[in-house]
Amino acid sequence: MKILQANKFFFINGGSETVMFQERDYLLQNGHQVIDFSMQHERNLPSEHSAEFVQNKQYGAGGKLTKLSNSLSLIHSAEAIRNISHLIKKIKPDLVHCHNIYHQLTPSIIGAAKKLGVPVVLTLHDYKPVCPTYNRLQNGQPCSKCLDGDFLQVVRNKCADGSLGKSTLLYLEAIIQRLLRNYEKVDAFIAPSQFMQQAIAKRIPKHRIKQLYNGVDTNAVSASQADEGYVLYIGRLVPEKGVETLLKAHAISENKWTLKVAGTGPMLDVLKAQYSSGIFIGHLGGDKLKTTIENASVVVVPSEWYENCPMAVLEAMTYGKPVVGSRMGGIPELIEDGITGLLYEAGNVNGLAAAINKLMVSKKLRQEMGAAGRQRVTQNFSLDKHHKGLIEIYQFALGV
Repeated sequence: MKILQANKFFFINGGSETVMFQERDYLLQNGHQVIDFSMQHERNLPSEHSAEFVQNKQYGAGGKLTKLSNSLSLIHSAEAIRNISHLIKKIKPDLVHCHNIYHQLTPSIIGAAKKLGVPVVLTLHDYKPVCPTYNRLQNGQPCSKCLDGDFLQVVRNKCADGSLGKSTLLYLEAIIQRLLRNYEKVDAFIAPSQFMQQAIAKRIPKHRIKQLYNGVDTNAVSASQADEGYVLYIGRLVPEKGVETLLKAHAISENKWTLKVAGTGPMLDVLKAQYSSGIFIGHLGGDKLKTTIENASVVVVPSEWYENCPMAVLEAMTYGKPVVGSRMGGIPELIEDGITGLLYEAGNVNGLAAAINKLMVSKKLRQEMGAAGRQRVTQNFSLDKHHKGLIEIYQFALGV
């Protein structure tokens, strides 16, 4: 098969790119041809198709006319349509697989592909088709007000950073996409969690939404027996990730377990000023990240927004680590409460502290849950299982 993959970043910028590059590698290793379509960026990996990538647009930069032009192209990109159409005519892919295409590429490329008779698959890395701001948050709190299609809520509540202008623009984007019916033209949606599938089914017929969990390379990592007595958080330091709840839980902990927070973000300086700076170990990558997970006792995913299929949970289980996670979004689909880890009510400081304390006083319990997690991730979330499901979805979209 020839698969055209579209994603606005052609480097690892987050979970969506991790999934995309995993799938790209699989397709190439199994004799398929992959055509890349993305945005120009200094961090991009090499691609023979980079000449067709769209220009790098920074919204909000420049004078009024530049800002207006950029804002309009956020909704419907003539450049992206022109470039992807040229690629499709030149290479004639069997299928277009869209990942994170919003703003710089825009859903307009879906209509462009369908106009040329090419089936389209879209992975739902976020809630954009049913939430103009993509994250289902209103003033930092989980929100479901737009799921029934009343996108005007985003303007009423200034959901985009409290800005009426940004919120209005995202509202217009959602309404225009509805009028253009680009999402309705998608042949198959990939929902990485049942929670996502149910949310999107309020807009899209459920038979076109295929549930497929993200995968992890369980062959590349062995379960770790190391346990150096610390609790580990890995992720962005933003309110919706629940890191402040975790820090409060640590402050009231009964047995004063050691906490390590790996990551950066806009809350870093504020949190450092309120809590011991020694807790924060910065952004980690490569061997340092691997070693830090290997030596951890427990990994915590304290999210306070509707997570989809967080890779942090799957990666921790791959290393044989028990996971404490909030009952939010797709997290409870990954963690078997009391078997591979523990669940608690999101935002509940005492509940989180109790769950971590329960694990930190018993190394035997940590080992048992870690081993069960490793077994679960190997059986249910391996890359082999993910890729088999991916090909089945491609076949569905192609009608074969």
